Amino acid sequence: MDYLTTKQAAEKWNISPRRVQVLCEQGRIKGAVRLGWAWAIPKDAEKPYDLRVKKDKK
Repeated sequence: MDYLTTKQAAEKWNISPRRVQVLCEQGRIKGAVRLGWAWAIPKDAEKPYDLRVKKDKK
């Protein structure tokens, strides 16, 4: 299976590398594994929905 780094996933999903790291730490990216100090993210992993955004902002 092919893997991406957090930097590559960040570029693919148009978010910051730090945000990708946080998503990995929270277990929100399916199949992501920690290899020492780095994260390995499956190439076919989908960007998780952003729970910080509120739907009905009035």
